[in-house]
Amino acid sequence: MPRILAIDTSTQVCSAALLINDEVQERYEVKPQQHTRLILPMIDGLLAEANISLQQLDAIAFGCGPGSFTGLRIVAGVVQGIAFAADLPVIPISTLWALAQGAYRIRNWQKVITTLDARMGELYWASFQLDNANKMYAIEAEQLCSLTKVPLPSDNDWYGVGDGWLNFAEVLKQQLADKVIEVEPNLYPHAQDVAVLAAVAYQQGKAVAAEQALPVYLRDNMYKPNAK
Repeated sequence: MPRILAIDTSTQVCSAALLINDEVQERYEVKPQQHTRLILPMIDGLLAEANISLQQLDAIAFGCGPGSFTGLRIVAGVVQGIAFAADLPVIPISTLWALAQGAYRIRNWQKVITTLDARMGELYWASFQLDNANKMYAIEAEQLCSLTKVPLPSDNDWYGVGDGWLNFAEVLKQQLADKVIEVEPNLYPHAQDVAVLAAVAYQQGKAVAAEQALPVYLRDNMYKPNAK
């Protein structure tokens, strides 16, 4: 199992996690607009606790988006700086993918629609399902969509997570009718789920050079993480 430092600042939550020998430790705080102040002390604390240096890691992973424009710029800058300094590869992990993995870890939900408020009456949207290795995989490409044009799943028994369900609950409930069983709008991406997914990506040879630690905004492109 690779040793991975993971970081996520894509939403109002700031978190960092360290994965070593199948065990993960995480620092997690809900403090909007304080990510720049929090993230480096979180990283330093995790490394000190584990008595490990950056140079002893195999890679750095990060929540690459979609999410807050400012938060994604922060995480990309931090990851690039650390990766260049320690000569480490990076592993971009979708924010929506990590959110779905967290829904399985926390609630044991295995069919999950993740959605984040993209502002301007739009949503970041994706659906995921659990595989035999207990990892989420994408059913369809992540996308930016309007409130009135969310992609409807073809079957039922889905669960919803992310703040899109908080801010636009009534509109979404009307469109999805009985396809969604339950929603958890207050669940946010965790760095520990970024780390777990990144470990799989690392073993699949998907680590990239530090200069490729770039945000994914979805306004310009489509992204389908680990699809089958």
